[in-house]
Amino acid sequence: MQIGMIGLGRMGASMVKRLLRGGHDCVVHDQAPESVAHLVALGATGAPSLPSFVQGLTAPRVIWLMVPAAAVDVVLDQLRPLLQAGDTIIDGGNSHHYDDLRRAAALASLSIAHVDVGTSGGVAGLERGYCLMIGGAQPVVQRLQPVFTTLAPGTGTAAPTPGRRTGLGTADQGWLHCGPHGAGHFVKMVHNGIEYGLMAAYAEGLNILHHANAGLQAHAVDAETAPLREPAHYEYQMDLPEIAEVWRRGSVIGSWLLDLTAEALATDPALASFEGRVSDSGEGRWAVQAAIDEAVPVPVLSAALYARFASRGQADFANRVQSAMRHEFGGHAEKPVPGPAPTHRP
Repeated sequence: MQIGMIGLGRMGASMVKRLLRGGHDCVVHDQAPESVAHLVALGATGAPSLPSFVQGLTAPRVIWLMVPAAAVDVVLDQLRPLLQAGDTIIDGGNSHHYDDLRRAAALASLSIAHVDVGTSGGVAGLERGYCLMIGGAQPVVQRLQPVFTTLAPGTGTAAPTPGRRTGLGTADQGWLHCGPHGAGHFVKMVHNGIEYGLMAAYAEGLNILHHANAGLQAHAVDAETAPLREPAHYEYQMDLPEIAEVWRRGSVIGSWLLDLTAEALATDPALASFEGRVSDSGEGRWAVQAAIDEAVPVPVLSAALYARFASRGQADFANRVQSAMRHEFGGHAEKPVPGPAPTHRP
């Protein structure tokens, strides 16, 4: 099947490679000429401009956008005059489902189909495959099945779920038509909110282990420092890389996220190459807002999102306010920030 890909970043380029391996005809475009050239060398057809990109596709065209959510409308505004009735736009990025509904309606007025595909798999998706959560009209999704089947992991990548009836659908292949326009990105939004919570749980647990040597540290004795009641209870020199490794084997908290964490710790036990500023690309915020709209409690997802804000310094002023209040009511002076705790490995 022929498909055009706009956006050849970390995921877009790997998706094209997987499609080429699956025998699909790929026409590619990106603002970076070197990204296009790399895929041309692998068998794709490169296009230096959007007009040449569209001209390189046979009508009815299928165009997959793998660009940041903030860039989707800009690209669509440039593409729309070049398209014709019967073409299909696939948004594979992390757009808000509100925007999917708006864009789908605008494109439908031109008889152009819109499909939203929440795409998960990261940089490993080239080899592992991509989990695809899809929204759009059933006939259009069905027509695109060869593309989804190639990109998805396939049935052999996970053990069958006990009790699940066979022939229910395509979920066991790694792709699923979740519903009408916006449904795919809605499911991906919640997926990423869960991801925030899982990542925060691993990080907080490992941080407790990281500080399990608190009883071996010197502690100030003053009115500004909470005493450690039983220092002898916290004299452990935990080997975090090995703990993460043992958790990977038979533990109920095993996961791909844990596999990746173990790999990072094995390479750099102190994670010294990271500053700890954790970004969020929007899906966690939208998931929490959806929960508010639905009156559904999501304390874990909310806390994980707020922790990301705090990691980037967004809580600094609030913390200064608290320090100021303590100084005003009790004359408490701020203590200097301690240096990083040493990393111990046996």
